[in-house]
Amino acid sequence: MTQALIVVDVQNDFCPGGALAVPGGDEVVAPINAMMDRFDAVILTQDWHPAGHSSFASAHPGKSPFETVEMPYGTQVLWPDHCVQGTEGAAFHKDLRTDGDLIIRKGFRPAIDSYSGFYENDKATPTGLEGYLRSRGITRLTLAGLATDFCVAFTALDAARLGFEVTVDLAACRAIDLDGSLQAALDQMKEAGIALQS
Repeated sequence: MTQALIVVDVQNDFCPGGALAVPGGDEVVAPINAMMDRFDAVILTQDWHPAGHSSFASAHPGKSPFETVEMPYGTQVLWPDHCVQGTEGAAFHKDLRTDGDLIIRKGFRPAIDSYSGFYENDKATPTGLEGYLRSRGITRLTLAGLATDFCVAFTALDAARLGFEVTVDLAACRAIDLDGSLQAALDQMKEAGIALQS
């Protein structure tokens, strides 16, 4: 058992009609479902914000979504309110298989955002995913989900930094592409030795 699939944030708010819809976000569901049986383990990540989270533009008077602010851990993009704990928007897409081995919830600390499945955005507070993978002897990871240029890329980059062998299946990902963020993320992942599979 050495190979895991990490399914990143395939939630209603990131799909068409959601609060932070990724163009074509629902198109990843069928390819991801089809891939799951090929892996020894399947882990799903879930954005899980408390209401009024510090990454929401609504928590910063006078700020609009997609503006940035400086936080103690660095520059933070401000997002529309999304994936609020217990809401329909935070739920997984209804057609996504959720019979995986583990669900990792992230972004639940009010003062810090979390894109990566491994660490909060301070790059120091762990989610527990690394320990779980190590305890199962998993060394190779394939990533799919939403969005390529944020949560998928941050998870992939952390995984590579931690010494895992990482592939991102771009056919089963979709991007937000905010001011060139997709190309920047693809370049960073290539540079980190991550295999990009289309």
